[in-house]
Amino acid sequence: MSRDPRDVVIRPIITEETTGQMALGKYTFQVAVDATKPEIRRAIEELFKVKVTAVNTMRRRGKPRRFGRYQGYRPDWKRAVVTLAEGQRIQAFEALR
Repeated sequence: MSRDPRDVVIRPIITEETTGQMALGKYTFQVAVDATKPEIRRAIEELFKVKVTAVNTMRRRGKPRRFGRYQGYRPDWKRAVVTLAEGQRIQAFEALR
């Protein structure tokens, strides 16, 4: 049983670097830490109606943080860079470029 795509893809990551990669057909998202590459591919294809050719993922460790005398870590998270087929675009991102 597969998960709902909105549980796999948490949010897009919009930075100066990722906006430049959009011209190459690469879009960056924060995804669930336990999401697999096939799950991410299915979620992006279902949510945005596009054809995904590659999925690259990175696990990001939480940074140390202090609050007064207490210290801890921000949560770990996962980033996915999704490459779309030639000529494909995600319309929601086009206004950002």
